[in-house]
Amino acid sequence: MAGAAASLVGTLPKFALAATSANDTRLVVVLLRGGLDGLHALPRPNDSDYLRLRGALGEAAIKDAHAIDGGFALHPSLTFASQLYAAKEFLPIVAVAPPYRERSHFEAQDCVENGTQGPGGRSGWMNRCVHELGGSSGLAITAVMPLIMRGNGAATTWSPPLAHAIDPILMQRLQLLYARDPMLGPAFARAGTDENDNTAKAGDKRGHLADALGAAAHFMSAADGPRIAFVEDTGWDTHYNEAGILQRKLFELDSGLQAFKSNGDAIWQRTAIVVVTEFGRTAAVNGTNGTDHGTGGVAFLAGGAVNGGRVGGTWPGLANSQLNQQRDLLATSDMRGLFKGVLESHLGVGAAASDARVFPASADVASMHGLIRAA
Repeated sequence: MAGAAASLVGTLPKFALAATSANDTRLVVVLLRGGLDGLHALPRPNDSDYLRLRGALGEAAIKDAHAIDGGFALHPSLTFASQLYAAKEFLPIVAVAPPYRERSHFEAQDCVENGTQGPGGRSGWMNRCVHELGGSSGLAITAVMPLIMRGNGAATTWSPPLAHAIDPILMQRLQLLYARDPMLGPAFARAGTDENDNTAKAGDKRGHLADALGAAAHFMSAADGPRIAFVEDTGWDTHYNEAGILQRKLFELDSGLQAFKSNGDAIWQRTAIVVVTEFGRTAAVNGTNGTDHGTGGVAFLAGGAVNGGRVGGTWPGLANSQLNQQRDLLATSDMRGLFKGVLESHLGVGAAASDARVFPASADVASMHGLIRAA
């Protein structure tokens, strides 16, 4: 990554508003578009309901998994994350979802990004956060400005010079359109990961997230760098062959976290990375060795500022009577509460501003406490 980063120095954007002191904190939000199966990323090796629902897919997640607290484990591809967990710098949050609890990818993603009760909107909560903070700026590591960073706050976009010319959101829409087609589904899934495949052929299997998060770390480490950054990744919709797809994709996420720490070591202790997805997957496996759109998902927090080494959130259980509509993990936490907890305790956004402006009309959504390490 160091060589790649060096080649990008001349292409870095200039930020008009700088972080103002050595004590400034950093926030990175990573959106995994497509619906990460949290039950595969964070399996439960000794849970009889989990084993009953998951079968061979569950066995693939459990084999060589990294045991953590509360009866959970981290998927075997999350090796670096398990090291962060041991260092108390990684925190899984279970059974979390945006307030929109239906199963449309794009409406759910809109809800994650706009920070309101439902889909739609013209501005995003990260941009509104930038506006509230003042004296800083926001950066999206994307080809086009995502909804989450649109608004009146100071924000810009950047993408690697050799990035795909195809809009990743367009590619995601095409993947979803043909997901169940036995011939076109696999073809579009492969097309959506061509960039990663080409990188792997060149000897680097870390994929897009390593480049994007590594670049974010370089930007945010600069004297005039942004305090807030957004990174996105597609390819997390796993209707078929989930075990193989997530073995690779979770390795890419793990590599991305490692790239950020490596390239942003100077700011790591002041950084919180929040990894989210728009919803979880069905508790039971479908007929094509995958899972379908669900409700309750998982979020991950990583960074030196994170109060990790434990599992957060409220686990609802996987007995049939405990499932949402007898098919999905029940969502027990509103994702806005997670975001609010980080903004208030890590970035210093006031609770009144968080309730009314960053996340409009959300006073009834309690902020999650204890996510950030005490100073």
